[in-house]
Amino acid sequence: MDLQNLPAILTPDLGLLFWMLLAFLVIFFVLAKFGFPVITKMVEERKAYIDDSLKKAHEANEKLANIQQEGENLLKEARERQQQILSEAAQTRDAIVEQAQSKAREESSRIITEAKAQIEAEKQNAIADIRKQVAELSVQVAEKVLRKQLSTDAAQMQYVDKLLDEVSSNVQ
Repeated sequence: MDLQNLPAILTPDLGLLFWMLLAFLVIFFVLAKFGFPVITKMVEERKAYIDDSLKKAHEANEKLANIQQEGENLLKEARERQQQILSEAAQTRDAIVEQAQSKAREESSRIITEAKAQIEAEKQNAIADIRKQVAELSVQVAEKVLRKQLSTDAAQMQYVDKLLDEVSSNVQ
């Protein structure tokens, strides 16, 4: 390969290289003095912003986890409270039912006792009424029998004598 046959752009001469190197160093110096600090500052700010955003995102995730945990705790507490309320309601219901049954038993016992007492009183009244009627019938029957037997004066006198004899024998 022959370097002399190549175009001038590919094989620059020494003067061109010197001026290109000088221009490069000046531009590099200007950029190093004014450009690179601004660029690095912007990169650092961007890095700090991203780090801050990541930190805030991490904190937000932690808060969200805490909120979810609190929500689960509240739900658990609400379920426990609901269960407790249902249990208390069931106990109250059972107590009310038991109390109602007890009152019903007492009331039925009282009614039965009153009914027995009323039946006994009516029975006693009926027995007394029957005795009264039997006594009246006995008196009526005895009266009819005595009238028939004592229809004559002689029979009456004989009966009176007999009663007097019985009374005098009982007195002695």
